[in-house]
Amino acid sequence: MKERMKMKINLLICCFILAGGLIYADNNTFPWPVFRGNQQLTGAVDSTLPDNPQLLWTYKTGDAVRSTPVISGNMVFTGSDDGGLYALDLLTGKKIWVFTTEDAIEAPPLLAFDTLYFGTLGGVFYAVDMATGRAKWQYNTDAQISGSANYTTEQKGKKKLIVFGSYDNNLYCLDALTGKKIWSFKAKSYINGAASLYNQSFVFGGCDAMIRVIRAWDGKELFHIDAGSYIPGSVAVNGDYAFAGHYGNKLICIDLVKKKISWEFGDKEEGAPFFSSPASGNGNVLIASEDGILYCIDQQTGKLKWKYLSADEVKGSPVIAGNKVVLCSGDGYVYFLDITDGKKIWSYETGDSISGSPAVAGEMVIFGADDGVIYAFGKGKK
Repeated sequence: MKERMKMKINLLICCFILAGGLIYADNNTFPWPVFRGNQQLTGAVDSTLPDNPQLLWTYKTGDAVRSTPVISGNMVFTGSDDGGLYALDLLTGKKIWVFTTEDAIEAPPLLAFDTLYFGTLGGVFYAVDMATGRAKWQYNTDAQISGSANYTTEQKGKKKLIVFGSYDNNLYCLDALTGKKIWSFKAKSYINGAASLYNQSFVFGGCDAMIRVIRAWDGKELFHIDAGSYIPGSVAVNGDYAFAGHYGNKLICIDLVKKKISWEFGDKEEGAPFFSSPASGNGNVLIASEDGILYCIDQQTGKLKWKYLSADEVKGSPVIAGNKVVLCSGDGYVYFLDITDGKKIWSYETGDSISGSPAVAGEMVIFGADDGVIYAFGKGKK
């Protein structure tokens, strides 16, 4: 028993030294490999964030950073409007490698199968080795790609599938290893957000105002629901319910078993459009509107619990991290709010507006801003 305890103490000391005197939670325990943190795109993690985090590091890219980072182990990856996909050291912010494309990267990357998958505004979809930054393959669509990819394994377990949408109105499914198209589904307008995984299907919204459920292995549409207005963000799936905001100033809850809208929240006349994707966890649904208001809604009833007003529009998506909510706003601030009542715990002003969404891993929050800087906050020195 004493020997085992000694080993644990030594391990903790090593982790402290390797982190340069900073204390971090095990980020392998709390990875953020995909936009919104998981394949269901809930934007909710069990991480415990400090009440008063410190700025740990920054990294300057050549243009605005609207892409949400992904995190695994001690590496963080994000795209920039300068056309680069950056791999940085999570603890120091130092560049490990950069993969350069010819167009802006606003889509959050996906980290799966030791590979980064992402699209550009030029319509090219790439697969890049996460360790070396070398290209594995690329696939060309006919229009820009603004949303993240998602992944699953084919029904019989033989193929690994990558799914993403394009402004050419198609939802594409590619073989993760080869980049070969397995199927595509044609919607009636742009697909701006990511598709979330529900059982063996993908759920996504589009600018045709439809929320569609597509079978993963063959691209067959199982059913669709008219949301009432076009959907610029992604759909969060929690259990048998899907949540999406749309440009008709509404947040909707869809019962995926009964295949109908369960409730709606919002004011069509006096409210504002929802560009961000919702977060869902612990009985709450949170979504921000273009008038700068973050709403916390009871997931079961659709009733308002609280709201918080920032000073500018919010296009990024909130994150639920334990008992806190992380919000990045166009006013240039990142906020920590109390999940129970929406009261501000902490805020920090960056150098410019923030259009993207934060990523959370362990005790760290990482996001990019329109000034081209990637910011990392977390628990500092004791």
